[in-house]
Amino acid sequence: MRFDVVISGGRVIDGTGAPPYRADVGITGDRIEAVGRLGGAAAGSVVDATGRLVAPGFVDCHAHGDAAVFDPGVQRAALRQGVTTFVLGQDGLSFAPGSAATVAYASRYFAAVNGASPAGQTPSDGPVSVGELLDGYDRAVALNTAYLLPHGTIRYDVMGPSPDAAARDDLAGMLRHVERGLSEGAVGLSSGLEYLPGRYADAEELAALCRPLGGLPYVTHMRAYGAQAKVGMAEVVDIAERSGAAVHVSHLHGPAPVLLPLVEDALGKGVDLTFDTYPYLRGNTILAMIVLPPSVPGAETDLALEMIASRELDDWWPTLAGTWPRLTISHAPGLAWAEGLTMVAAAERAGVEPAEFCRRLLTETRLEAGVVSARPDEGPEGEESVRRMLRHPSHTGGSDGIYVGGHPHPRGFGAFARFLGRHVRELFDWTWEQAAVHLASHPARRFGLVDRGLLRGGFAADVVVIDPVTVADQATYAAPRTLATGIDDVFVSGVRVLAGGELTGATPGRALRS
Repeated sequence: MRFDVVISGGRVIDGTGAPPYRADVGITGDRIEAVGRLGGAAAGSVVDATGRLVAPGFVDCHAHGDAAVFDPGVQRAALRQGVTTFVLGQDGLSFAPGSAATVAYASRYFAAVNGASPAGQTPSDGPVSVGELLDGYDRAVALNTAYLLPHGTIRYDVMGPSPDAAARDDLAGMLRHVERGLSEGAVGLSSGLEYLPGRYADAEELAALCRPLGGLPYVTHMRAYGAQAKVGMAEVVDIAERSGAAVHVSHLHGPAPVLLPLVEDALGKGVDLTFDTYPYLRGNTILAMIVLPPSVPGAETDLALEMIASRELDDWWPTLAGTWPRLTISHAPGLAWAEGLTMVAAAERAGVEPAEFCRRLLTETRLEAGVVSARPDEGPEGEESVRRMLRHPSHTGGSDGIYVGGHPHPRGFGAFARFLGRHVRELFDWTWEQAAVHLASHPARRFGLVDRGLLRGGFAADVVVIDPVTVADQATYAAPRTLATGIDDVFVSGVRVLAGGELTGATPGRALRS
């Protein structure tokens, strides 16, 4: 036997749920050729994994790396956590499919989440297809990428910022986008029902667009979470029952006594339901979504700024007095000094009230500002809810990683390492073998990535070597970009992309098409 690479001496957690077992992993080309005792085999290179675990590469089910994945620093942050695949196109907004005007809208409105459309990766003077976007990712980065069709982008391309219900011709136009995007390799359809213009869609529209999915998931940022999650989940079930689609709920956070019965009720009705969570209590999103009332059309920047500058919101701002202490500014182009400060602290430094500073922040960034937001239930009860949610068998791992701004949420730099270090090693919420299921094989199956997620002969050689003693997240709310520890060696499609914890410079990441 001869292999290009042998990873020897480790304990394999293969993604099937089987307990760790001593085995070597032989890689030839971009495939796993053998898993077993390979002591007599010749190899071009050998990685000694003695004392470490060898696992399939992790799939981040919810990552906002649409532009950031081209940043080597982001690639290293993900690989240091064992993440070898990003699922992009989340929350119904990204860079394809659509006209140049649509791409410009998605880039501007979601700039604090996805960043600007990556220069050179999408045409600037014409429409962008899903196939073209995927081609731009393919073999250009160290990670694999998979892409969800973003409903909000599609709706904007057909209907602009209109709040109207979709007419028959509108639905036909959106369906053409969905069918073409699926034919070009998209792995599902996403929606963001608290964002614009996705907020304007009803269940009938969304169900119609789900019907062509053919087993791939409808992935949704629901219309309501937390204590109001019953509203959001009822709509999810309605869409699933109308369309027959599998559904996946993004970042299902909130009180477990509210959420878990809703999950079980949906499963009991025959809905094919999964969800992702990240192991933190705070969120991260665009400031405008949190602080502006529904009457302000955030999809129309100039009109929204006119309303903010006028006095017609004077009665609105006092209602947010309890919100200001929970917001930390993550992204403030032109006001970078405020990044990392709470809204209250930034306002004090500027010598104004928080509402006035918030208006300034929205105006000077043209609604681009982002914030990390603390949940009202932050504390022991919230921590227990996180633990209960991730133990559910329908759970898959997702970071909801946002890499934009000088002070982002730490989840993009630590979520998967935190799953392993805190929730496996310290709290025993999962066993090591269960972690490989939740973070690798389960999400790979959900998104139709049929040759990923398992360490098995013939599968793609996305392989992670984990030190079970030292793997841990180091990123904090105060220092969010600190890299994780305990994962130093990673292969993507058989190519070593991380060695000794550092990037090798190789870019074998594939754009994974369903």
